[in-house]
Amino acid sequence: MEIKVCGMREPGNIRKLLTEVKPDWMGLIFYPPSSRFVADDAAAEIRDFPVRKVGVFVNENEEVILDKIKKFDLKAIQLHGNESPEFVRNLFEKTSCELWKVVSVKGEVHWEDLRGYLPYVTKFLFDTATSGHGGSGQQFDWGILETYPFEKGFLLSGGLDESSPKSIKELKVKVPQLEGVDLNSKFELSPGLKDIEKLKKFKKELFQN
Repeated sequence: MEIKVCGMREPGNIRKLLTEVKPDWMGLIFYPPSSRFVADDAAAEIRDFPVRKVGVFVNENEEVILDKIKKFDLKAIQLHGNESPEFVRNLFEKTSCELWKVVSVKGEVHWEDLRGYLPYVTKFLFDTATSGHGGSGQQFDWGILETYPFEKGFLLSGGLDESSPKSIKELKVKVPQLEGVDLNSKFELSPGLKDIEKLKKFKKELFQN
């Protein structure tokens, strides 16, 4: 199971995260309305942190995404808007980064709507549908994922907190395509500043037998 900690921004907090939590991925949010938005003037310091960085974008244009890949040394792109399969295909042809497509879950998921992304995305990420495009702290009905029909792996997001590891492990047994989790708002002291102790506790419980 992979752990991605999203919405990071403060260098001191990042250093502590990497030393004490050691996540597989660190998410940087490049959606300007977000309270966790990362500006370009942070690139010089953040790009050199030794962790795989994921850039989170919402309906952004291709040129901006490609520019952020270079500036922040991104290893994955998380597309959190209404990006079409054609858009993802074009991006796939222009970068070696992993491409993750977010599926915002409100109720039923029409699985066939995702088929067009399969040749181009490395994984899907299922999050709770909100107007703010993530970081809401709200959880959707995970039972929907029990009918997930593809071999492609996915990450689970949306309101995960310290009490979630047991349920996550139970879901993994039912749906082995679950590859990891995306942690954000429930582990924050304030937007963009993570509670390291909470993250450590979550990771310990997730990997306990």
